[in-house]
Amino acid sequence: MGRPRLHDDALRSRLLEAASAALADEGVGGLTVRDVAARAGTSTSAVYSLFGGRPELVRAVGDEAFARFADRLAAVPRTADPEADLMALGLAYRRYARDEPHFYRAMFGTPGAGAQDGSRGPMTQAPTFVVLRDAVATVLVARGAPVDGAERAALGLWALVHGLVELELDGLVPGDETVAGERYASTLRAAGPGLLAPT
Repeated sequence: MGRPRLHDDALRSRLLEAASAALADEGVGGLTVRDVAARAGTSTSAVYSLFGGRPELVRAVGDEAFARFADRLAAVPRTADPEADLMALGLAYRRYARDEPHFYRAMFGTPGAGAQDGSRGPMTQAPTFVVLRDAVATVLVARGAPVDGAERAALGLWALVHGLVELELDGLVPGDETVAGERYASTLRAAGPGLLAPT
C-alpha cells in the first residue's frame, strides 16, 4: 500500500491562486513562501512539499497561467466561418485576462514564471501562439491568400490584443467593462483586416 498523500490537488490550486495574487501585489522580488502559505491558509511545509521552493512555485504559477490560457483558447468553437473564429479567439484572449488577471499578468510580466523566462523558448513557438497563427492561416486560405504571412499577421494581431488588454487592466480605457469590451471588439474589427492584408 502506497503512502497517503499529504496534500491534495485542491490545496495545490489554492496555493497557485494565492501565489498569483501575491505576485500581482508584491512582484517576484517580494514573494515569500510564508506569505503565500498564509494567504492559502496552510503551512510553509505544504508549499515546500508541493513545489520544492520559491523558484519552483513561481514557475508553477507560470505553468498554470499558460495551461489555463490554452484551455480558454481551446474552448473557442471552430466553425465554417474562419474570420468569426479568429474574432472569437480575440474575445477569448480578453475574457481570460479579465477573468484571471493575476495569472494573465504572470504570463507576460513575471520573471521566472512567464514569457520573460527564456527556458520557455520563443513565444512565437508557444502552443497558445500556434493556435492564433493557425487561425490566421485558415483565414488566409479562405481568402485565397498565401499563408506564408500567417506568422507575421498573427504577431501583429497578438500585439494589438495584448496592448488593448494591458491598457484595460491598467485602468486606462475609459468607460465600464461593457464599454471597454465594445471598444475592444470594434478595434479588432477595424484594425484586424489591415493586419491580415499581404505586405
